[in-house]
Amino acid sequence: MPAVGSGAPTAGASTLGRLRGAIGEVFRGRDEVLDLALATVLSGGHLLVQDVPGVGKTTLASALAAALGGRFARVQCTPDLLPSDLTGVNVLDRETGRFAFRPGPLFAHVVLADELNRTSARTQSALFEAMEEGQVTVDGTTHVLPRPFVVLATQNPFDHHGTYPIPESQFDRFAVQLALGYPGREDERSLLRRGSAKCAATRVLDPDGWAALVAEGDRVVVPRAVEDYLLDLVAATRRGGRIARGVSTRGAQALYRVVRGYAMVRGRAFAVPEDVREVAVAVLGHRIVARGAENGASAILSLLDEVAAPG
Repeated sequence: MPAVGSGAPTAGASTLGRLRGAIGEVFRGRDEVLDLALATVLSGGHLLVQDVPGVGKTTLASALAAALGGRFARVQCTPDLLPSDLTGVNVLDRETGRFAFRPGPLFAHVVLADELNRTSARTQSALFEAMEEGQVTVDGTTHVLPRPFVVLATQNPFDHHGTYPIPESQFDRFAVQLALGYPGREDERSLLRRGSAKCAATRVLDPDGWAALVAEGDRVVVPRAVEDYLLDLVAATRRGGRIARGVSTRGAQALYRVVRGYAMVRGRAFAVPEDVREVAVAVLGHRIVARGAENGASAILSLLDEVAAPG
């Protein structure tokens, strides 16, 4: 592989170190989860967390928002939640006699959509439109959402009673899907000792600084050999066999962006094949349909063993 770059951009590496430290003080342990979440943020993508209640999803989202200096909003998704509950509504101003727009929770920088599959398909679609377009339309008027903007949506994979399953095609809207898992023993001990006290992450950036960090991630170099490896992996998902539906072009683009973000999290201004291997399951596992009893994550893991990485 040809030599590329000379290391990470100094400002970006320093800032990311402070971000990890600030968030890690609140969201204890599970460094690999935090690295993937930061890589998702740097890629400009959105995050889907499938896990049981009470393992720190809200803590992660609020800590990200606090450290990044953005506004945070939490939406508890329920069957009676309407699209306007997310986007906002036009309200009559009695003093002027005119309608004024009252923004909904989507007008935050970090939005936690808790138990997304408990709300209707119509409301889900309103969220997906905002994620894709970065704007919402209310009564024929388009309103641009704040920049940067990231959605962290959650699902409980074990409780399907009274839910509205997210269409498989819509999973493609999320750059990364992951599970938080349970904290380690000592991290859980520290959480027990902390009790009910709420801890807020230290602010490291403001939204402009966050946007500058995302722009810096766009300048991470992906060598041609790494691009070829990424494309070989994507192509392997489309050959049939154990996979009924392969990765779309949008999925390949998401993998490329998250690889760049992950390289930056790892302190480099260039990507290496290991970056692709580290993020592939989280980025591609939810985008494919596997045959038989195999799930998407295990199918991608098998392909990682089969597709040769550059030396």
